[in-house]
Amino acid sequence: MIERLSRGPASVHGLTEPFALSQQMISKHIAYLVRARIVIKTKRGRESVCTLRPEAIKTVSDWAIRYRRFWEESFDKLEVVVNEMKRNGGQR
Repeated sequence: MIERLSRGPASVHGLTEPFALSQQMISKHIAYLVRARIVIKTKRGRESVCTLRPEAIKTVSDWAIRYRRFWEESFDKLEVVVNEMKRNGGQR
């Protein structure tokens, strides 16, 4: 859904089509994205149109990058400890 919205605004109905989910489930998902301020939902006549907020995606991306670095460094340290334990026959 996010990937589709990255190409431009889409109606709720248009977002429902590629998924094997009910309109109710899609609407619920969209409501979560709206609450998270990732998507803006507006009315155009009888249709609801969703628009992605790129700045919100950037915020999430920046956050994920920071934590990815943290976990990669942590796993690198763990790997050093595990390799050391293997060399010492499991004793420290």
